Amino acid sequence: MSQNFTITVLPGDGIGPEVIEQAVNVMKVVEELEGVSFSFEYARLGGCAIDEDGTPLPQDTLEKARRSDAVLLGAVGGPKWDNNPAHLRPETGLLGIRKELGLYANLRPAFMLDCMVGVSALREEVVQGVDLMVIRELTGGLYFGEKKRYETEKGEVASDELIYYEYEIERIVRRAFEVARLRSKKLTSVDKANVLESSRLWRKVVDRIAPEYPDVELRHQLVDSCAMELIRWPKQFDTIVTENMFGDILSDEASMLTGSIGMLPSASLADGNFGLYEPVHGSAPDIAGKGIANPTATILSAAMMLRYSFGLEKAANAIEQAVHNVLNSGVRTGDIASNKEEAVGTEEMTNKIIAAMREAYVQA
Repeated sequence: MSQNFTITVLPGDGIGPEVIEQAVNVMKVVEELEGVSFSFEYARLGGCAIDEDGTPLPQDTLEKARRSDAVLLGAVGGPKWDNNPAHLRPETGLLGIRKELGLYANLRPAFMLDCMVGVSALREEVVQGVDLMVIRELTGGLYFGEKKRYETEKGEVASDELIYYEYEIERIVRRAFEVARLRSKKLTSVDKANVLESSRLWRKVVDRIAPEYPDVELRHQLVDSCAMELIRWPKQFDTIVTENMFGDILSDEASMLTGSIGMLPSASLADGNFGLYEPVHGSAPDIAGKGIANPTATILSAAMMLRYSFGLEKAANAIEQAVHNVLNSGVRTGDIASNKEEAVGTEEMTNKIIAAMREAYVQA
């Protein structure tokens, strides 16, 4: 009996619908190759939901996501909603769905293919061979603490509360040790323990758990030092685990080592096999509707879904190999092309990846 998986699809804003369409096309080929069935349930999140439903996270969207086996997201946000109050901002919907679905572990790989070395702003000897994973705690910390803004006799005051419970730290750290064990068995825990009490608790929990993973080499690093070292010598890192805000910043920094944020996928995981998968890039409203967006990150996010939520390792590997093969052949979208006149569009890039995927799947 063939397997059937339900996927809630959230195209979102800007280029989101364009890249999502291409990822769904890839998934339909996976159906054919693997003999599985995907049911795609579409819903709204972000700016489009604000316009249509008056809220960035409609209840219907949340209910569909809860009934599904995984969620595939395009992108949210754009200048149209930048001046909205906090509860009517697209990003509020994204934070909300992460919290409501218990998506506490954000996995963001950053890798440099040999054929892409020239795209990076850094020297070849610095970035060649980079292959790292940033694991970010996603539902606690500063982003979810109480927020206040009020007037005083000295002027306006704003505050954001940073809270971490021990169990929140423990579960993300355990997930990081497990991921590191599957990679190069090197884990860097990043904090600001010389200043922040929350970081001192973070480090205490990491040290308590570390003896359970004697095969994984652990080191602690302060976040400012880590930010510097990611540029100076990124190849020293394999798996990085850190709290929410630090992870947000460091994962964006790591993504730019590769030369284009349009290349990189991400997975946001709950306990078990459920996850939300999305490209790292934003909604890029300036190129929306032009057919030139890079679909690679969204397609690779779909590959992560196949691996982490559905256990379809062969298909995930075939997609990743296909992307590598297409890029090695010199095919580029505009964001990574040295000659913009020869760049291919969103649909053509996807078609080439699909053709290469079929070949890679047969050869696997």
